[in-house]
Amino acid sequence: MTSPAITVPELAAMKSRGEKIVVLTAYDAIFAHTLDNAGVDVILVGDSLGMVIQGHETTLPTSLDDMVYHTRCVARGTQRALLLADLPFMTYPTPERAAENAARLIREGHAQMVKLEGGRNRADIVRFLVGQGIPVCGHLGLLPQSINHLGGYLVQGREDRAAQALLEDALLLQEAGAGLLVVECIPAALGDEIASALDIPVIGIGAGVGCDGQVLVLHDLLGLGEGKRPRFVKDFMAEAGDIPSAIRAYALAVRSGRFPAEEHSF
Repeated sequence: MTSPAITVPELAAMKSRGEKIVVLTAYDAIFAHTLDNAGVDVILVGDSLGMVIQGHETTLPTSLDDMVYHTRCVARGTQRALLLADLPFMTYPTPERAAENAARLIREGHAQMVKLEGGRNRADIVRFLVGQGIPVCGHLGLLPQSINHLGGYLVQGREDRAAQALLEDALLLQEAGAGLLVVECIPAALGDEIASALDIPVIGIGAGVGCDGQVLVLHDLLGLGEGKRPRFVKDFMAEAGDIPSAIRAYALAVRSGRFPAEEHSF
């Protein structure tokens, strides 16, 4: 029998039941189909496609047209998983612009939820989108779209004041109506604290095992790419032998709490 499709309320129910949520990126139909069959709960079409698919050094060149095209491709390979898509750089400067561009991801790309970066400065945008019936996922910690401002891919929230600000931002996004939150490259203790404080699911990437779920870029999980591998990445392909087995191994490791281990955390 085919498992029921994952919805935003079901993600909240998974958190309440203590079930870890498995998230991976995909950018095309065949990988989406593979992830869906492996039981991945949420497929993220990330603006990371600018780096892993297009070869850019950052996510900043990724356009809305790029996102719509790849989201539409992924939708064709997805049946069970919830389809989440990034709003790329400078596509949500105002609530109205955000709504127009999110509508394209939903109407043309068939996304079920959109993700945007930022905390209290985005709360009004989140509130407006949710008021239009658009489910929203927030993103805090390391913000790839703000890389020029941050000065590099650096761990965020190490100091007490910065950690408190991130916790406050998370609560503000939840109050604004966000249904999901991604936290990236923050200390594991802070990831645990945010996940415990929020009613909505908190998905970590380099944020410790205490989060309600985990996300990785698919290509990182498969050991693809050049250069130094980020600390929070594990190559599941090294032991699996084939792509479907690697994805299933990742899903099992997340659900059992074996990933991320201490060596993958800050």
